[in-house]
Amino acid sequence: MEFLNKNDAGGEGEKPVPISQVEKLTGKQVTFYAIDLLDYNSLTEIFDKHEFCCVIHFAGLKAVGESCIIPLTYYQVNVCGSINLFLVMKEHNVKRLVFSSSSTVYGEPQFLPITESHPVGQNLLNGYAKSKYYIEGILQDLCNSDKEWFVIILRYFNPVGAHSSGTLGEDPNGIPNNLMPYVAHVAVGNIPNLNVFGNDYNTIDGTGVRDYLHIMDLAEGHVSALEKMLKSNDSGAIAINLGTGNGYSVLQVINMFSEVSKRKIKYEIVGRRSGDCGSSYCDASFAKEYLGWEAKRTLKEMCEDTWRWQSLYPQGFSTKT
Repeated sequence: MEFLNKNDAGGEGEKPVPISQVEKLTGKQVTFYAIDLLDYNSLTEIFDKHEFCCVIHFAGLKAVGESCIIPLTYYQVNVCGSINLFLVMKEHNVKRLVFSSSSTVYGEPQFLPITESHPVGQNLLNGYAKSKYYIEGILQDLCNSDKEWFVIILRYFNPVGAHSSGTLGEDPNGIPNNLMPYVAHVAVGNIPNLNVFGNDYNTIDGTGVRDYLHIMDLAEGHVSALEKMLKSNDSGAIAINLGTGNGYSVLQVINMFSEVSKRKIKYEIVGRRSGDCGSSYCDASFAKEYLGWEAKRTLKEMCEDTWRWQSLYPQGFSTKT
């Protein structure tokens, strides 16, 4: 297995700490290249060195709010970087891809729960969503032009949590952009309080509702997609929702995290954030039908594993152990 990544902690010539942790957990060596997908020549060199049968494409920027502030950066990194990858894959006759997409391509939901037949690309609320939508369109065009391509597009809802060992978790640069790591940093004392963006949505308590998915369930979804891809003679581009099918509000997440951590989570209600919708949760039945996958872990487990990671590594991977 080869990992290509641009931004990870680690000194010159060293493997990033998360990769070392993966090696400890699995007992296997991981080949790792720290490159930028915008660097076409370096990407080509890696494909020249190795014979790949399939690619799982996670690389990109992912903060919704930030994408409204620096949209061009999101288009450059996410879209242009992806095009480079697809070109190099084509040149090396690697035509099987699992792509990390997002539920944000659905925009403001027209109905709930969201199925894969829900319209995409309409009234998209931020640059991040648009970048994922554009990449999906490129992949559809690629598959239509060459029937040898087989692409599984995984539309994530809201991945959270950490490895149950507490040794692998989310370590954002600077102030977290997403709810769960932000709550965890408040609980551990790194940040004084949490801003809750809006309490006037048409939801159970007025705060935004999302389909939170444990990162381990998400990882297992990718394994299922890869196994399907390697065993199947299918072709074309297939979009699949990955979520639990349950929606939880911001306040429900805060309350559950407070219960698990036994810490009071201080928060302040502020105005709505640009790029957010009120509710988003999925119908994940197609994932079970096509991949044999379904989410198993509860919101409580998501909070427990996040707290285990954050309490063991309060400063993330830079924490001295």
